[in-house]
Amino acid sequence: MNDDPAVKSAAWRQRALIFAQRLWQPTSACMACMPGGWPKIWSAAHWGTALQTGLITGVLAVLLSFTPLGRLYGHRYGNAAMVGGMTALGDLISHPGHYGGAFGEALLTGAVSALLALTASVLLEDRGRRLRAVWKRLAG
Repeated sequence: MNDDPAVKSAAWRQRALIFAQRLWQPTSACMACMPGGWPKIWSAAHWGTALQTGLITGVLAVLLSFTPLGRLYGHRYGNAAMVGGMTALGDLISHPGHYGGAFGEALLTGAVSALLALTASVLLEDRGRRLRAVWKRLAG
């Protein structure tokens, strides 16, 4: 075990980043997949359920970062699979499914979250190199 304070600090910063990412991706996916359309998207109940899914997923992600599965966070597709699975579980825990049986909405939310994680990893890698290139091309 490494007792160097700088190493411990870096590990906790990484876990805080993991939590933040696993909060916004599942919350966004849950907001997109919940039934009710645009009128309900701004309701406090809708946001509360989506944030609960995101919080559950974030806590699960941090807990898994202490296990050998945490190595998957460093790989684009492994990370997306982990996020999708944890989001589906978080959605299943946070509220009952509204469509597709008991698991339909949770699986759809997990799939959307995995796609968000995969898209973010592609667009934001190397400090947003791809986004900066597109912006530069659009801005002339």
